[in-house]
Amino acid sequence: MKKIFIITGEYSGDIHGGKVLECLKKDFTDIQVEAIGGENLAKAGAKLYCDHSKMSGFGFNFKMAIEHLQLEKKLSEYLINEYKPDLVLLIDYGTFNLRVAKRLKKSNPNIKIFHYIPPQVWASRKWRIKGIKKYVDKVLCIFPFEVEMYKEYGIDVHYCGHPLVAQLPNKANREKFFKRYNLDVNRPLVSIFPGSRPLELKFLADTFIKSAKILKKKHPELQVCISHAPNLSDSIFDKYVKNTDFKVIKGENQALLSVSDSLILASGTVALEAALYQVPMIIGYRGPWIIYLIYLLVRCIKKVSLPNIITGEYIVPELIQAKFNVNNICYETEKLLYDQKYREEKIEALGSVREKLSSKYSAQEVANEIFNDF
Repeated sequence: MKKIFIITGEYSGDIHGGKVLECLKKDFTDIQVEAIGGENLAKAGAKLYCDHSKMSGFGFNFKMAIEHLQLEKKLSEYLINEYKPDLVLLIDYGTFNLRVAKRLKKSNPNIKIFHYIPPQVWASRKWRIKGIKKYVDKVLCIFPFEVEMYKEYGIDVHYCGHPLVAQLPNKANREKFFKRYNLDVNRPLVSIFPGSRPLELKFLADTFIKSAKILKKKHPELQVCISHAPNLSDSIFDKYVKNTDFKVIKGENQALLSVSDSLILASGTVALEAALYQVPMIIGYRGPWIIYLIYLLVRCIKKVSLPNIITGEYIVPELIQAKFNVNNICYETEKLLYDQKYREEKIEALGSVREKLSSKYSAQEVANEIFNDF
């Protein structure tokens, strides 16, 4: 019996891990899998070592850092002394996962470690690639431009394709969606995605909502919805998203993205999802100034949103830190909605994002690489 341990750090990693495990079970008739994950990995058949309650975070938090270190030590000891897996699959969550990989390799150099969705060393802190070379046996990357970089460092790498390309649902039926939420199909819809982490909501939600109120006042025909990320509890979400009559929609992120006329987004994977649906958007992001200043010191590229990084062009407006304000958000959103030439140019440019990515089923590619290694 082959034993695998999968480490994910947040909701998106759990989704990807669940898909990989589904594919693995088609190839292996005799496999044992444990994981740090959530409902998706559990549903796919993994025994959960623990969930994400001590994993998800943003920025520096002393309590979270201590919990991470404690979990890192406890998990490593469990894997080395008790579970003894044939292979450990790290999914995203680079800082924590690379520290675990270091502990495991130092204790047992023969343990196989694969990293799916590796740290974005091409964007910032490129020195991390030295740790990847030292402690990871194979990198399973999701962007085509990553391959050459890893090869230059002599790292075994396989391009799996981006998981969203195959996993993203088709566009929702606009008429049915609007009817379900009592929206007017003849009026434009602007949707706000303020983030999936508490600190993102703290720094972004209020400015996003103020901007939408101004837009609504200037353009009464507009409809506004706010997306409630499924991993956020109602109490946390309501703490930051309040004093608004805008409709809140929870658990239908991708459907809401696909039927909107324009989007106001926090930076992240959601921007790539929107690009694949070819929905015009603006990216807004702000965090603690000390974190931003550190980021400026360690970044390798100036673009922050995935559509812009993938295409190498500024096809999506980026309103970051000092540029993140109500006036800029309103100006850019109005252009996307009411400047027809500008809007059509943006939609056409977004179409090039899918062309840059492979149509490979990423989860199956990962499963194939694991199967071939065994």
